[in-house]
Amino acid sequence: MNPTYDLIIIGSGPSGLTAAIYATRANLKTLVIAGAVAGGQLMLTSEVENYPGFPDGVLGPELMSLWRKQAERFKADFVDDNMTKVDFKGRPFKVWVTDQAYEARAVIISTGANAKYLNLPNEERLKGRGVSACATCDGFFFKQLDVVVVGGGDTAMEEALYLSKLCKTVTVVHRRHEFRASKIMQERLLKTPNVKVVWDSEVVDVLGETKVEGVRVKDAKTGATTDLKAQGLFIAIGHAPATEVFKGQLQLDKDYIVLHPHDGLQTSTSVEGVFAAGDVHDHRYRQAVTAAGFGCMAALDVERWLQSHE
Repeated sequence: MNPTYDLIIIGSGPSGLTAAIYATRANLKTLVIAGAVAGGQLMLTSEVENYPGFPDGVLGPELMSLWRKQAERFKADFVDDNMTKVDFKGRPFKVWVTDQAYEARAVIISTGANAKYLNLPNEERLKGRGVSACATCDGFFFKQLDVVVVGGGDTAMEEALYLSKLCKTVTVVHRRHEFRASKIMQERLLKTPNVKVVWDSEVVDVLGETKVEGVRVKDAKTGATTDLKAQGLFIAIGHAPATEVFKGQLQLDKDYIVLHPHDGLQTSTSVEGVFAAGDVHDHRYRQAVTAAGFGCMAALDVERWLQSHE
């Protein structure tokens, strides 16, 4: 029995929708399993100012809506529900949404990654209103303001150093008395004049009604709390790629999909015919524009791979 689709794309963020645009324009019958909450991390971003082509900026959800309309224009099919199971053991590949199984000759995984948050009482309410997990995405909005960064690894150091060039002050809050970050990153941070560190402490809440106005910090040794005045809270404690369902099906490293480039196909995974694009494998750049680039690459790789397996 011939599979229903040439290609199934799992995920509908920048990488998934870009892949859908390229695949459908190449005349591949394509299904996008978009997820119950479609659109990826840009759905949580109020204003996007660093995506090319929008000189006045664009709202994250609006950008994703435009992306989807473009994919639909070229006749991509969509299922607005979550993928629940996959079988990559043989071809055609099978992907389930609840009890419905879909088959395809090739698959692109674009399930992305989610920033880890602190689960503070007011955190969810103030996301996009001063609470962020991406300094390069949102730092521009905090020019000459006071911000707090949470974390102790290289990512936290990078975020704080980036923000130090824009913000009036940057306060790094770390729960221990030493950072996990590399020595060179620590030295750079500690030498930066407008950055200070609050050791042995954790952020226990973020304050403000309609936007962030402060951060509540608890001393791990004494239990005393202090309210720091700040207009932004940047959480830099890592990301969790959405790969739980692929365990046992694909090679993973620290939950990220491992790419196996071969024959000029840069986005191949450990299973031939299954490709990956975006933050699900990219733990370094994590930008909408790089995710879109990976989506383009994956779709071109799929087209080339299918041609060679006609």
